Amino acid sequence: MLKERVEELLNEAFKERPDLFLIDFKMSPGNEIKVVIDGDDGVKLSDCMLISRAVEHNLDREEYDFSIEVLSAGAAAPLSSSRQFIKNIGRDIEVIDREKRKETGLLKTADDKGGTITWKAREPKPIGKGKVTVQKEWSFKYKDIKQAKVVIKFN
Repeated sequence: MLKERVEELLNEAFKERPDLFLIDFKMSPGNEIKVVIDGDDGVKLSDCMLISRAVEHNLDREEYDFSIEVLSAGAAAPLSSSRQFIKNIGRDIEVIDREKRKETGLLKTADDKGGTITWKAREPKPIGKGKVTVQKEWSFKYKDIKQAKVVIKFN
Protein backbone atom coordinates (compact mmCIF):
# COMPACT_ATOMS: atom_id res chain seq x y z
CA MET A 1 0.00 0.00 0.00
CA LEU A 2 2.76 2.47 0.94
CA LYS A 3 4.81 1.61 -2.14
CA GLU A 4 1.89 2.34 -4.47
CA ARG A 5 1.21 5.64 -2.71
CA VAL A 6 4.87 6.67 -3.02
CA GLU A 7 4.81 5.80 -6.74
CA GLU A 8 1.71 8.00 -7.20
CA LEU A 9 3.37 10.91 -5.38
CA LEU A 10 6.55 10.52 -7.45
CA ASN A 11 4.53 10.51 -10.68
CA GLU A 12 2.74 13.70 -9.60
CA ALA A 13 6.05 15.38 -8.74
CA PHE A 14 7.58 14.46 -12.11
CA LYS A 15 4.49 15.82 -13.90
CA GLU A 16 5.13 19.17 -12.19
CA ARG A 17 8.82 19.04 -13.18
CA PRO A 18 8.98 17.31 -16.60
CA ASP A 19 12.71 18.12 -16.87
CA LEU A 20 13.34 15.60 -14.06
CA PHE A 21 12.90 11.84 -14.40
CA LEU A 22 13.10 8.69 -12.32
CA ILE A 23 16.12 6.41 -12.65
CA ASP A 24 15.49 4.02 -9.76
CA PHE A 25 13.01 3.56 -6.93
CA LYS A 26 13.48 1.00 -4.17
CA MET A 27 11.69 0.37 -0.94
CA SER A 28 13.03 -1.91 1.78
CA PRO A 29 10.84 -4.00 4.10
CA GLY A 30 11.56 -1.42 6.83
CA ASN A 31 9.94 1.33 4.68
CA GLU A 32 13.28 2.87 3.73
CA ILE A 33 12.54 4.69 0.47
CA LYS A 34 15.41 5.32 -1.94
CA VAL A 35 14.80 7.39 -5.07
CA VAL A 36 17.43 8.10 -7.74
CA ILE A 37 16.63 10.89 -10.19
CA ASP A 38 18.21 12.60 -13.16
CA GLY A 39 17.36 15.68 -15.16
CA ASP A 40 17.65 16.89 -18.71
CA ASP A 41 19.83 19.75 -17.41
CA GLY A 42 21.37 17.86 -14.49
CA VAL A 43 20.13 17.67 -10.89
CA LYS A 44 20.55 20.27 -8.18
CA LEU A 45 20.21 19.79 -4.45
CA SER A 46 16.95 21.77 -4.60
CA ASP A 47 15.59 19.23 -7.13
CA CYS A 48 16.28 16.36 -4.72
CA MET A 49 14.64 18.33 -1.92
CA LEU A 50 11.59 19.04 -4.09
CA ILE A 51 11.04 15.34 -4.87
CA SER A 52 11.67 14.34 -1.26
CA ARG A 53 9.16 16.88 0.04
CA ALA A 54 6.58 15.91 -2.59
CA VAL A 55 6.57 12.45 -1.05
CA GLU A 56 7.25 13.21 2.60
CA HIS A 57 4.72 16.04 2.98
CA ASN A 58 1.93 13.92 1.52
CA LEU A 59 2.35 10.87 3.75
CA ASP A 60 1.00 10.62 7.26
CA ARG A 61 3.79 9.83 9.75
CA GLU A 62 1.12 8.55 12.16
CA GLU A 63 0.09 5.94 9.60
CA TYR A 64 3.49 5.06 8.12
CA ASP A 65 6.93 4.90 9.70
CA PHE A 66 9.34 5.60 6.82
CA SER A 67 12.56 7.27 5.80
CA ILE A 68 13.25 8.76 2.38
CA GLU A 69 16.48 9.41 0.53
CA VAL A 70 16.49 11.19 -2.84
CA LEU A 71 19.74 11.47 -4.78
CA SER A 72 20.99 12.19 -8.26
CA ALA A 73 22.29 9.48 -10.54
CA GLY A 74 25.81 10.92 -10.35
CA ALA A 75 28.42 11.47 -13.02
CA ALA A 76 29.89 7.97 -12.83
CA ALA A 77 26.57 6.09 -12.70
CA PRO A 78 25.72 3.83 -15.65
CA LEU A 79 23.30 5.23 -18.20
CA SER A 80 20.00 3.39 -17.90
CA SER A 81 17.38 5.37 -19.82
CA SER A 82 17.09 6.82 -23.30
CA ARG A 83 16.74 10.31 -21.78
CA GLN A 84 20.17 9.93 -20.19
CA PHE A 85 21.70 9.01 -23.56
CA ILE A 86 19.94 11.92 -25.28
CA LYS A 87 21.15 14.45 -22.69
CA ASN A 88 24.74 13.20 -23.13
CA ILE A 89 24.95 13.62 -26.92
CA GLY A 90 28.32 15.21 -27.66
CA ARG A 91 30.10 13.56 -24.72
CA ASP A 92 32.41 10.55 -24.69
CA ILE A 93 30.81 7.35 -23.43
CA GLU A 94 31.95 3.78 -22.92
CA VAL A 95 29.57 1.10 -24.18
CA ILE A 96 29.71 -2.64 -23.49
CA ASP A 97 27.23 -4.88 -25.27
CA ARG A 98 25.96 -8.33 -24.31
CA GLU A 99 28.56 -9.94 -26.61
CA LYS A 100 31.29 -8.19 -24.54
CA ARG A 101 32.21 -5.73 -27.29
CA LYS A 102 33.57 -2.62 -25.60
CA GLU A 103 34.06 0.70 -27.34
CA THR A 104 34.63 4.26 -26.18
CA GLY A 105 33.65 7.14 -28.41
CA LEU A 106 31.72 10.34 -28.91
CA LEU A 107 27.96 9.88 -28.61
CA LYS A 108 26.79 11.34 -31.92
CA THR A 109 23.12 10.39 -31.91
CA ALA A 110 20.57 8.96 -29.49
CA ASP A 111 16.82 8.42 -29.59
CA ASP A 112 14.25 6.19 -27.88
CA LYS A 113 15.69 2.97 -29.34
CA GLY A 114 19.48 3.38 -29.51
CA GLY A 115 22.46 5.52 -30.33
CA THR A 116 25.66 5.88 -32.33
CA ILE A 117 29.20 6.50 -31.16
CA THR A 118 32.22 7.48 -33.25
CA TRP A 119 35.95 7.30 -32.54
CA LYS A 120 39.30 7.25 -34.32
CA ALA A 121 41.45 4.13 -34.46
CA ARG A 122 44.85 3.23 -35.88
CA GLU A 123 44.73 0.30 -38.31
CA PRO A 124 47.27 -1.29 -40.66
CA LYS A 125 47.32 0.20 -44.14
CA PRO A 126 45.53 -1.94 -46.72
CA ILE A 127 48.67 -1.86 -48.87
CA GLY A 128 52.20 -1.39 -47.60
CA LYS A 129 53.63 -0.96 -44.16
CA GLY A 130 52.50 1.34 -41.40
CA LYS A 131 49.20 2.39 -39.98
CA VAL A 132 46.51 4.86 -40.89
CA THR A 133 43.96 6.63 -38.71
CA VAL A 134 40.38 5.72 -39.59
CA GLN A 135 37.03 6.99 -38.32
CA LYS A 136 34.94 4.21 -36.76
CA GLU A 137 31.24 4.19 -35.98
CA TRP A 138 29.01 1.86 -33.99
CA SER A 139 25.24 2.03 -33.87
CA PHE A 140 23.64 0.13 -31.01
CA LYS A 141 20.21 -0.64 -29.62
CA TYR A 142 19.66 -0.11 -25.89
CA LYS A 143 18.29 -3.64 -25.55
CA ASP A 144 21.69 -5.02 -26.66
CA ILE A 145 23.70 -2.95 -24.17
CA LYS A 146 24.99 -4.49 -20.96
CA GLN A 147 26.43 -1.22 -19.62
CA ALA A 148 27.09 2.33 -20.78
CA LYS A 149 28.61 5.22 -18.87
CA VAL A 150 29.94 8.70 -19.47
CA VAL A 151 33.73 8.92 -19.60
CA ILE A 152 34.88 11.58 -17.19
CA LYS A 153 37.96 13.51 -18.31
CA PHE A 154 40.13 15.66 -16.09
CA ASN A 155 42.04 18.38 -17.92
